[in-house]
Amino acid sequence: MINETLPPHNVEAEEAVIGSLLVDSEAIFKIAISLKPEDFFIEQNQWVYAVCLALYQRNESINQITVAHELANRGKLEEIGGAAYLSHLVAIVPTSLHIEHYAQIVSKLAVMRRLITAAGQIASIGYQAETDVDTAVSKAEDILYKVRQQQSSRDFIPIRQLLSQYFEDTGPAKPQEEEIPHVLTDFVALDDLLGGLQRSDLIVLAARPSLGKTSLALTIARNAAIEQHACVAIFSLEMSREALVQRLLSSEADVDSRRVRLGSYTESEEKRIMEASGVLSEAMIYIDDSPQLRIIEVRSKAQRLDFERNIDLIIVDYLQLLQGQGRNEGRVQEVSDITRALKALARELNVPVLAVSQLSRAVESRMSHKPHLSDLRESGSIEQDADVVLFIYRDEYYSTEEQWLNDREHAGEPYPKGLADIIIAKHRNGPTGEIKLRFLTRTAKFENLEAEFSPTS
Repeated sequence: MINETLPPHNVEAEEAVIGSLLVDSEAIFKIAISLKPEDFFIEQNQWVYAVCLALYQRNESINQITVAHELANRGKLEEIGGAAYLSHLVAIVPTSLHIEHYAQIVSKLAVMRRLITAAGQIASIGYQAETDVDTAVSKAEDILYKVRQQQSSRDFIPIRQLLSQYFEDTGPAKPQEEEIPHVLTDFVALDDLLGGLQRSDLIVLAARPSLGKTSLALTIARNAAIEQHACVAIFSLEMSREALVQRLLSSEADVDSRRVRLGSYTESEEKRIMEASGVLSEAMIYIDDSPQLRIIEVRSKAQRLDFERNIDLIIVDYLQLLQGQGRNEGRVQEVSDITRALKALARELNVPVLAVSQLSRAVESRMSHKPHLSDLRESGSIEQDADVVLFIYRDEYYSTEEQWLNDREHAGEPYPKGLADIIIAKHRNGPTGEIKLRFLTRTAKFENLEAEFSPTS
């Protein structure tokens, strides 16, 4: 007798997901990052959901008419059963209230089907008796790892939860009471020049490696969250959330970052770290350290957190590690799409988006290593789409104290140890110029310096 058992699936849940989207276009941001078209078992439902995602990516409304039109353009409308099938989906779901529950059912069953497929692949490896045992086991582990990777999805984690892992300590988050008109960096000269980080602006913070891009972004996040009670969302594509928390603790407690990382601090330092933990626990900082993020996932996660917590600032570290839509149009075009999407996100959520960026190696080959707008790596669209472009430059990175003192160009000038130039290279709505900040290498922290900015325009 032939076994006609179908792989696990739930037609009602699949239809309920799509029906929910057709009656409530906004519901898609709740599931776009966790549910993919291939998670649907019924092929027609895969096509319809793929169309919904495409409309979402284009910022177009999702409803019965727009979905039918897009399906017709793709030659799939009749194959799914025509407009009648879409009407059926709308009729079975009066509200989108339970869309996340339906999506979880579809996603879990998709994982089960992948597990069945993986089992078949592993069995096939097992039947290849001549294969080296270690190689066979490694291949089997890779297959299961891919299933787990497809099933798991990292998301925003409040800093309190990360701190509790470090200290096994928790506490309630401070609620946001009213909208902040603009986010202050708490660097006096910079805020004077920019008027703070303005809502709907895309701010690009760029520098060569090891000059303090992440440190400055984290200091701004800390200052906004603690001093202004702002809600800050951090997408960290390069550093793990644990490493970010250790940096924040080091900076807040004024304890050497290496000692915090190794846990080898003195009794007095431990006391300061515990006090710093208490301060940071009250901060509304949410960290997502997914290492491979598509821009659509950034948008969806930001929308969802904004819906729940009202975001005041989004930080992306860093821009070149983001992935576009995968259309294979070349990296320059992909970066262009990403910067446009980040600018659109800033306007859509009405928040400043601070995107950390790498600079090209051209900086290193010039006599003067101070960066220019043309040094922004991979795409001129970064300069074009950004409302503000900030560069970090530190003389001590390129010159030792001995070299500095022997250089006639700097005759009589003290060695700029611990000084950082923050260059405002572009300011769409105000002056450009330079300010100086103090950079503390020991704790990777930026501080105010008693100095006025030097406007250039």
